Amino acid sequence: MTVEELLARESIRHTIASYNMAGDRLRMDEFIAVFTEDAILESDGVPEKDAFRHVGSQAIRAWFTRWGRGSREAEPVHQAKFIRHHLSTCQIELTGPDTAKARTYWVAYTDIGPDHCGYYVDAFRKTGERWLISHRKVRLDWKNAGSLYSSAIVKLWQ
Repeated sequence: MTVEELLARESIRHTIASYNMAGDRLRMDEFIAVFTEDAILESDGVPEKDAFRHVGSQAIRAWFTRWGRGSREAEPVHQAKFIRHHLSTCQIELTGPDTAKARTYWVAYTDIGPDHCGYYVDAFRKTGERWLISHRKVRLDWKNAGSLYSSAIVKLWQ
């Protein structure tokens, strides 16, 4: 493995972590910054009524704003006091000089402990010095029967 390959892999890991850190902290600009302009963000493994697909960074931004944190009058979309996504196994494959793919396992914790989990299936593209997400499938494998994000998934993933 070359130094360039190691640097690419570490940059991809940084992008994956940045997505979760920004999302958990509701930092929209940081969240949007991990995507290419033409990125696709979509669900996988959810009932059709809960499925979503957003194409382009502006559509992803619009989806993110639906969390309703910008207004005190907005109806909350979930009951959790916090959410923390924990990442584990991550397998990265460099598919070209400026492209890569990855699969990363995640679990989300809330006030009740393990709330829901799954994995990301990603395609990356090098843009300038950064490796950005060009396509992300968020696979939901399991959710707690008492999930504090059930209503958020139904309201947001449409």
